[in-house]
Amino acid sequence: MVVIPVEINGKELSFLLDSGIDKTILFNLKFSDSLELNEIEHIKINGLGEGEPLSAIRSSGNRCRIGKVQNFSHLVYVLLDDSYDLSSKLGENVNGIIGGDLLRDFVVEIDYQSKKLTFYKNDAYRYKKCSDCEILPLEFKGNKPYVNLTINDQNNNLKEVKLLIDSGGGDALWLFENKEKNIEVPDNYFKDFLGKGLSGSIYGRRSRIKELRLGSFVIENPTVAYPDSSSAIIAMQVNNRNGTLGAEILRRFKVTFDYEGKKITLKKSGNSIEDPFLYNKSGIELAYGGDIIVKESTNRFIGADNAANNKTFSEVIYSFNLVSKPTYKIDFLRPDSPALKAGLEVGDIIIEINGKPAYEKKIPEIIMMLSKKEGQKINLLVDRNGRHFRCNFVLKDLL
Repeated sequence: MVVIPVEINGKELSFLLDSGIDKTILFNLKFSDSLELNEIEHIKINGLGEGEPLSAIRSSGNRCRIGKVQNFSHLVYVLLDDSYDLSSKLGENVNGIIGGDLLRDFVVEIDYQSKKLTFYKNDAYRYKKCSDCEILPLEFKGNKPYVNLTINDQNNNLKEVKLLIDSGGGDALWLFENKEKNIEVPDNYFKDFLGKGLSGSIYGRRSRIKELRLGSFVIENPTVAYPDSSSAIIAMQVNNRNGTLGAEILRRFKVTFDYEGKKITLKKSGNSIEDPFLYNKSGIELAYGGDIIVKESTNRFIGADNAANNKTFSEVIYSFNLVSKPTYKIDFLRPDSPALKAGLEVGDIIIEINGKPAYEKKIPEIIMMLSKKEGQKINLLVDRNGRHFRCNFVLKDLL
């Protein structure tokens, strides 16, 4: 997923770039992040998840700046409920989500490999011939982009599906069960936590399909999530929508959004299209668990030559610094998972992973370790209410 610096009324914040929303939403603002907002009114907003509508502030007439791109009448929504905390899930500070209200004014190119975002003026952008590209038509509902694609399920049945393009969704693909469309959960699946929406947690079932076709590009064996109807009822209300195309597909390409021209360009990016689709085989969902103070040592060598007696003197000076490091807690455990069977509990703090401090890694790096091949051994040192103990389990592939 793509996190970018965005300046709102002179205050620099971090935003997730999310084509799946049409608004700019601020949340989880700390005192140090406080900013002035213009022309405010109190409202209620809905989102994905098994919760009630959220209290929010609607603020208009704000100055939004990203690099040289500026908007002096930007509309911003601020969540007053602090339960939606994207920062804790990503392991880095994220203050909000920005989407369609930014993408609609430019041609926007996302280069996932070089980590670069480029804005082009609509009237100045020119399409070039590209043998490694697919240009797909977009449809819009509520300023959100949809694309029609073909899936091949596990029974070798080809189906046309309409998917919301959601650069802020970490999964590869979501599909909504639909008997009329013959979209059903495969026999081989497991129940899982799918993520956090604005209105609460989202649960469903994970599986795989045989392939996803994006024009001439064929993506083999992608993972797919089927959200429960209670979690995704708002999304399912959009006419003819069958699911979501997420960042785990998009990041395999250089992606260009052209809202005005109603097109999306996918350019092959190296061999990324052939990367395997991994998923967390441990059953652990992590979140930021607060900071700890760690003592780090540094060694400095000093020396001097004595020309009179042809001797060299050297000395090592040891010093220590106290630094703040993040901890990671278990936020959710999948039922019947290796981690749950090993005795881990929600709220446990992970201190070490395979003999190394957990704070040396970010949450995505840890999840990658927990997504390796079946049979990989995981050794954890865990803190539970001040008591430390070791826990071991082996990753299991359920698909």
